[in-house]
Amino acid sequence: MAEAERIIGTPGTPDDGDERTAVPDASGADQQSTAGRRPGRGRRIAVLFAVAAFAFTLDLVSKMIVVAKLEHHAPIEVVGDWLEFHAIRNPGAAFGFGGAFTIIFTVIAAAVIVVIFRLARKLYSFPWAVALGLLLGGALGNLTDRIFRSPGIFEGQVVDFIAPKGFAVFNLADSAIVCGGILIVLLSFRGLDPDGTVHKD
Repeated sequence: MAEAERIIGTPGTPDDGDERTAVPDASGADQQSTAGRRPGRGRRIAVLFAVAAFAFTLDLVSKMIVVAKLEHHAPIEVVGDWLEFHAIRNPGAAFGFGGAFTIIFTVIAAAVIVVIFRLARKLYSFPWAVALGLLLGGALGNLTDRIFRSPGIFEGQVVDFIAPKGFAVFNLADSAIVCGGILIVLLSFRGLDPDGTVHKD
């Protein structure tokens, strides 16, 4: 009797392994069944969208509060003059860069979202799920501003309010995007791919 062959994709995560079972064919030779193909992807996708929903909701609620309570008012000191809440409208990219290219940044944000959805189809890594979730939530947060805020659709200005001393003003969506990007860089240095495999170049 043929025995089950278990292939582990990521060390330390046996639940995400690729499990295939050898079965005899009509001529008596062994073939590999696809019955137990890569369990765990559904959980990783759930993590991705849960992180994205959390980041998006936090960003949206914070912007609603800032627009209602802080816009057109004096900045609020959080840590002396080292950190303030100061509401501004940003037509550019994260941290105020590229104010003359609002539509281009809108298209880029939409493209990033499409790429993340495509990557989700082969997602078996928990850290990658968290990283992509942060990117997705941040991109959706700023894209929502681009679409629904003045001066018009796809030209809307993003609400920024976190103002460290000597640094550009940003928002929670920008923070999520930066944290997700840093995590992706770290995972790439470790050789961990979105599909859960580890490679060494």
